[in-house]
Amino acid sequence: MRWSGLLLVLFKRWFGKSRRDDGPASRELPEAIVARIRSGEEEAVGPFLAAYEPFVIKVASRFCKRYIDPSRDDEYSIALQGFHEAIRQYDDKAGKSFIGFAETVIRRRLIDHLRKEQRHARILPYSSLEEQEGEGRLRWLEDRQSMRHFALERETQSLRQEIEELGAELSDYGISYTELAKHAPKHADSRENMQRIAKGIAEDAKLMTLMRKKKQLPIKEILAFAGVTRKTLERNRKYLIALVLIRTGVYLHLQDYLGTSSEDEGGGSEA
Repeated sequence: MRWSGLLLVLFKRWFGKSRRDDGPASRELPEAIVARIRSGEEEAVGPFLAAYEPFVIKVASRFCKRYIDPSRDDEYSIALQGFHEAIRQYDDKAGKSFIGFAETVIRRRLIDHLRKEQRHARILPYSSLEEQEGEGRLRWLEDRQSMRHFALERETQSLRQEIEELGAELSDYGISYTELAKHAPKHADSRENMQRIAKGIAEDAKLMTLMRKKKQLPIKEILAFAGVTRKTLERNRKYLIALVLIRTGVYLHLQDYLGTSSEDEGGGSEA
């Protein structure tokens, strides 16, 4: 089994599949940074764009289904413009995280770019491959296969990096992957319930500030909306922290795998 495949199996076992520049201890929530920029702190724009460059690259690469090189690909510039546009348009009262909103804007700008390119360029139909013969057709197939292989390698590398970064962030909360495996809920409805609670935490700036500052769950505040007992929250504390970190971090592959990038709502029984 491939290394990335094994890791995904482990994540599926722990979480279930429902569909940095500065250290985590001092990292400011993107929503707070955007609020400062919108209030007139223009000097924060440059560092913010630089800090989230990996996020911009990941979104563009995933959309294009190939690795986007910032030094040579126009799609990177388009994606970066989309991120900057998201800063100017974000509304924290809309109920969506800035990261989720920024990804939507970037994808829209890339779609516009793709449509514009298609209007001004001749697109070679796939059916024309039938008209190629000999070495020309073989070279076309080899190039296509090489691109697929390269994209797969980049995907594996990005996934590995995300898992390593999440592990480092979890360690700041005194959590290891070994402990996480022991504390993962066994039943699907319990995992869905924890996803619902994690979503509520991630979308509450005050709760996120408390969690990052104290490096622990603000149990008392969470009880106000969680709909579960304190005992349930305590038992699933490490699992919840991991879910919240995935939701609020630049973990696009893990978010896709766990379904946390969608606007999921769920109920469920107590874990």
